[in-house]
Amino acid sequence: MTKERNFSGVIAPVLTPFGPDGAPDADRFIDHAHWLIEEGCTALAPFGTTSEANSLGLDERLELLETLIDGGIDPSMMMPGTGACSVTDAIILTEHAVEAGCKGVLMLPPFYYKNPSEEGLYRFFSEVIEEVGDDDLKIYLYHIPPVSQVGFPLSLIGRLKKAFPEIIAGMKDSSGDWSNMKAVLETYPELEFFPGSEMHLLDGLRKGAAGVISATANVSPAPMRALFDSWQKDAADADAQQAKISALRNAVQAYPVIPLLKALVAHYRNDEQWAELRPPFETLDAATAKKAIAELAENHGLKLEFDEA
Repeated sequence: MTKERNFSGVIAPVLTPFGPDGAPDADRFIDHAHWLIEEGCTALAPFGTTSEANSLGLDERLELLETLIDGGIDPSMMMPGTGACSVTDAIILTEHAVEAGCKGVLMLPPFYYKNPSEEGLYRFFSEVIEEVGDDDLKIYLYHIPPVSQVGFPLSLIGRLKKAFPEIIAGMKDSSGDWSNMKAVLETYPELEFFPGSEMHLLDGLRKGAAGVISATANVSPAPMRALFDSWQKDAADADAQQAKISALRNAVQAYPVIPLLKALVAHYRNDEQWAELRPPFETLDAATAKKAIAELAENHGLKLEFDEA
């Protein structure tokens, strides 16, 4: 009997909007979260890389999670990012998410000090798990070495899984390295595995992945959801769907991804405030944003539809 998955499908690391005062904007955040679910996301991962999570303060992350829940987002549909360089902060964020009813958390490794030992990383996660001390805790390891420069070798995944088999539930792999993804899928098939880019969605599904957690799900979740729902029906059709999805992703990542995603939402919501980012990010200049938005619409049919306020 196949074990029911805790999470599966298309998950968006939710963009964080900022108001004129530079603080996170609760109303825009809630509206975007609801739109993502309406467009086909099966779950949300606030406070991921795309969310500018590491540009947010601890209190902001705690308050924003409560904001989403108070705004009608079911906590069982959320996998918030709770990774931090400080084990104390990671414990606070993780404990808060579990107590709020979230079905899982997405955890970066401590990433400031480079080349940590496997033992050091194991101790970090062990301390978080033991201090939270909740059987409902489900951790999804967040492997993104191009950004963090600290990742999860296969041996560490195995050690954590052996020590905490009911808590280490899955992994998001944003390495961009299919050989690494394939190795994790083959070595630990029991993990709920999510490629960090839809370019690997179909290959991942065919190897047992649970779905995808992708930045571009913020603007184009529907085609990913369609592929996730239909990939087993017709192999040739699935390949064709994947080709279109990959072409769009390639076009998006030809630009600075997070600034472009916010520019797209700002344009189609007719709300320039949405384009704002926190330093060190900068908004796209108007000419670049206009060019990118036009290219995506003309060449890939990407046009967002939002209900008018």
